[in-house]
Amino acid sequence: MTKRLLTAFAVLFATSLAAPSVGHAQAFKVEKFDIKGEGGTDYVAAEAATGRVFVSRATHMMVIEGATGKILGDIPNTPGVHGAGIVTKVGHGFTTNGGDETVTMFDLKTLAVIKQIKVGPGLDGIMYDEPDDKIILTNHSRPIGTLTALDPKTGAIVATVELEDTAPEGAAADGKGHIFVNNEGKNTMQVIDVKTWKATASWPLEPCKGPTGIAYDKASNRIFSGCNGTSVVVDPNTGKIVATIKNGTRVDALGWDPSKKLIYIPNGGEGNVTVVHQDSPDKYTVVATVDTFAGAKTITVDPKTHNVYLFQPERGPVPAPAAGAPPAAAPGGRGRGPQGPIVAGWFIVIKQ
Repeated sequence: MTKRLLTAFAVLFATSLAAPSVGHAQAFKVEKFDIKGEGGTDYVAAEAATGRVFVSRATHMMVIEGATGKILGDIPNTPGVHGAGIVTKVGHGFTTNGGDETVTMFDLKTLAVIKQIKVGPGLDGIMYDEPDDKIILTNHSRPIGTLTALDPKTGAIVATVELEDTAPEGAAADGKGHIFVNNEGKNTMQVIDVKTWKATASWPLEPCKGPTGIAYDKASNRIFSGCNGTSVVVDPNTGKIVATIKNGTRVDALGWDPSKKLIYIPNGGEGNVTVVHQDSPDKYTVVATVDTFAGAKTITVDPKTHNVYLFQPERGPVPAPAAGAPPAAAPGGRGRGPQGPIVAGWFIVIKQ
């Protein structure tokens, strides 16, 4: 493994401030490590029990020591990997592999693959629903999106739920028999009953656009939904929006530190993170805007160390096309155009 290079260390102060008697400016430190490696990225996931962070890299999953940026291991053969779900109590981890429609079930200690689970098309989001003891997958399947529940001990599929959108994103459980799912395309949040595995409600999230990341706070009984431009706070008893939060663009996840009462919203478009303090269940104050790296749009929080992690590859210039070659098509039809080679892999740590 190539030794990581610590390239930046900064103390960043709040750039936005309101309600100073409750939510006040806070200072954060940022460390950046070049962990190198090939492949783009999607989600990162922290394992609180060990301090490790699982970083998706298109065809493989890198395992990083969160505090130092040291590479601890790698899980290969995960084509089109999006994210990882961690179940420490049974020693199993899971990856969503959109490329071959499988979930890789692996041993958390050795990182050895236990089995490949055939699930279906559109695999994307993944989380561990601890109260209901299920791995939850959100799938961009066609003709309609789905939620899939797995048994974390055996990897068996125990339920599949049809949703109202082809682009379901983050999911969060309340420990009361409900799972909440953000629908990025329809700008709604659906409620899933874990006893019947049926969708029982759909709540509009206006003014939220493109809801992705989500977290549930048990103490205040509130759901946080990360959106482009304006994120929202929802009362799960009523489905009503009780607060809005101004943030940046290209948000694809959300982090929540319950003991610090801090929400972290990664703005890939601006290359920063909006940090928000929960002053009360219905009142929220932006306490800092922390610079990270352009494009870094997913995030994870370790609730034990309170460290916050992001990852983003840095690309060099696009190579000039060969003489007479036709213009290169945009990859995946998503309008990004040709991409240059990866020249660095920035593993970013935010600390207080």
